[in-house]
Amino acid sequence: MEKNKNNANCPEDIIAGRNPVTEALKSGKLIDTIYIDGAGGGSLNVIRRLAKEKGIVVKDAQEKKLSQLSGGASHQGVVAVAACGEYVTVEDILAVSQEKGTKPFIIICDEIEDPHNLGAIIRTAETAGADGVIIPKRRSASLNATVFKTSAGAASYVPVARVSNLAACIDQLKENGVWIYGTDASGTEYTGVDFTGSIGLVIGSEGFGISKLIQKKCDFMVKLPMFGKINSLNASVAAGIFMYEAVRQRSLTR
Repeated sequence: MEKNKNNANCPEDIIAGRNPVTEALKSGKLIDTIYIDGAGGGSLNVIRRLAKEKGIVVKDAQEKKLSQLSGGASHQGVVAVAACGEYVTVEDILAVSQEKGTKPFIIICDEIEDPHNLGAIIRTAETAGADGVIIPKRRSASLNATVFKTSAGAASYVPVARVSNLAACIDQLKENGVWIYGTDASGTEYTGVDFTGSIGLVIGSEGFGISKLIQKKCDFMVKLPMFGKINSLNASVAAGIFMYEAVRQRSLTR
């Protein structure tokens, strides 16, 4: 399909301009996030309304951000970032283990904002056989082109749920018999913890770890041993170690 003239110089996952974004919303195109000039009105308000009806995240953005996203193309105060896949519900993720006849194995990302880290986590989750990944709507990377590429296509196979309230989501998981394991230096060493049951593994943000509210929701806290001068690992690297310890333990009980 030939690109709209507004989008001639845009990256492949970007839609710029009021009419192109409006038409994309009306056509049902998969859209991850819409960035809008907060001072704009008129047709921009129509875009906000359409996005809200479809549950799409809308963020206010200044001219510099909009121009950066659109690659310098005419954006008319609005830029949409296409999604590389559809989000599912938490119920959909819980249904995966029910269909497989296994205990839930779910990865929860608490404010992982680097799309490369989120993509790497999704890739490892797929290879480890996790049932799905849960991310918050705000302060998190999402299913954009960078995540898709970094995941090496795994984002096409791993169910990803994006929730408005991560704490409430954890409560929902607990109601379904899932034990929540947070990852923090204050926890028990990971090899001494039982991961063979129904588990939700929380991976904290790159700079701040797991938020205080989410820490309070965790049933257990686990950690990796650190022997060097640097006391933390990249979020996706740490996630991979925890996930494969769960894989090792669970394979022994089969």
